[in-house]
Amino acid sequence: MSRSMQIIFAFVAVLALLAAAIAIGGTFMARAGAYDYVVRFDLPPVGTPVGLPRVDGPADASRPLVVIDPGHGGFDPGAGQGVLKEKTVALQIALKLRDALLAGGGLRVALTRDTDRFIALEDRPDIARRLNADLFISIHADSAEAESARGASVYVLSEKGSSQAAERFAARENGAGRVNGVALTRTSAEVGAILLDLSQRGAQARSAQAATLLLRELREAGLAMHREHPETASLVVLKAPDIPSILFETGYINNPEEAAILASPAGQDARAQVAARAVRAYLARNAGA
Repeated sequence: MSRSMQIIFAFVAVLALLAAAIAIGGTFMARAGAYDYVVRFDLPPVGTPVGLPRVDGPADASRPLVVIDPGHGGFDPGAGQGVLKEKTVALQIALKLRDALLAGGGLRVALTRDTDRFIALEDRPDIARRLNADLFISIHADSAEAESARGASVYVLSEKGSSQAAERFAARENGAGRVNGVALTRTSAEVGAILLDLSQRGAQARSAQAATLLLRELREAGLAMHREHPETASLVVLKAPDIPSILFETGYINNPEEAAILASPAGQDARAQVAARAVRAYLARNAGA
């Protein structure tokens, strides 16, 4: 084949490809034009921290800060059957607890969520850490196979879970974080490890104190209790090594009688008021800590 013929064939092939592209593109655009909307998802980069919530209360950073975490949310309903879901009960009690604490004055309050939205477990204690909270309290409703299970429980982080959390915390921060206001970058590795260990032990002791006070208030209010002492568990939401943290199981949502109480404004308010008294007692005991 002559060179001129090769050039002609190549030119024709390019024209054919262009024509095919125009035809396909036209068909696609015609189909796309048939829709009235476009759904777009903007995904944040991996590792991007969740945005910090609003802090209510006095505009004074020296006032104690309580971060309340309503469990579950969004596509994660938690426990519950039928209409009543744990995520809804937790949010309603958390909102009442916030209002009760703010009504008493003198402290600041933030919620990890104040609407029905999903927040990853790891982000919840991280919010408390980034806000430098004085206490983190996660609100939940328990569930069990037996419908006879009833009563509130209070959990703190187990020794094993606390050790694992401290290891991950140290690895993640890699000497670039702060523990109790001290920049680890300004210390040696040995001093940083000691500061972290002391902070962790102090946070665990104060967590146990807060849990004990909440159980005391539950008892004095005459509310049903599943356990008379704090429970320990390796729960992700409690794994902020330097923030006192407790998880409040407000009752058993699978128990029909208790579910009705948890769904009622009176039942929710009773639990919020008990928690508010315990929080204030805890902050009073640890003023200036």
